[in-house]
Order: sequence, then C-alpha cells, then structure tokens
Amino acid sequence: MACVGWGLTGTAFAKAQSTTIRLKRLKIGARLRLTARKVWLSFSEAYPYASDIAQILANLKQHPAWSPPG
Repeated sequence: MACVGWGLTGTAFAKAQSTTIRLKRLKIGARLRLTARKVWLSFSEAYPYASDIAQILANLKQHPAWSPPG
C-alpha cells in the first residue's frame, strides 16, 4: 500500500480524488495552535467531518513519518 492512503483508510474518502479531499478536508475553518511539542486543531462543533478527521489522525499515528533509531 502506498503511504498516501494510510491516513484515509477506513474513512468515506479512502477512494476520493485529490480535489474532493482538498475541498472537504483542507478548506475548513479551524483554530491552529502550535507549541514546542504539539499542534492543536480546534474545529467548530458543527464541523460535519470531525469524526473523519479523528479517524485520519488515528490512522496516521499508526504510521509515523519518522521513527527514532533503536
């Protein structure tokens, strides 16, 4: 499996085209807060794709981009 699909596996957008993903996922109104160790995203309670975003983040945590040696 290509690494591109890891985050979307098990969501409604697993087989979506990139345009659909961009329009439905990335064009959102969210508050972004950066700290030294974490990135916080705060969505509106009315955001219709909140459960999908949570699933995508959980999927991505299973496949870290970098693992420390050892």
